[in-house]
Amino acid sequence: MSAYVIAIIKVTNPEAYAEYARLAAPVNAQFNSTLLARSNQFEFLEGGLDCNRVVINRFDTIEAAKAFYHSVDYQAAKSKRIGAADFNMLVVQGND
Repeated sequence: MSAYVIAIIKVTNPEAYAEYARLAAPVNAQFNSTLLARSNQFEFLEGGLDCNRVVINRFDTIEAAKAFYHSVDYQAAKSKRIGAADFNMLVVQGND
């Protein structure tokens, strides 16, 4: 079954965050991820969080999503966003 990684982000340092994004993109490709959404154009229909960006990626399996997150390459990219964004990320199992 597919899995979706959802990141809810408040970017506080766009330059440093851009370096993280540049490094994270090829890691997503290594794990066969499909970018479904990456935008600052969103609207809470109910509730709300202090954020200015949402990213959604599809992975083949929840195991692949977790392998992506825990990979050495992603952890290196992640180190570049520390202090550049308030970052919340979750993985959710798909229904297919």
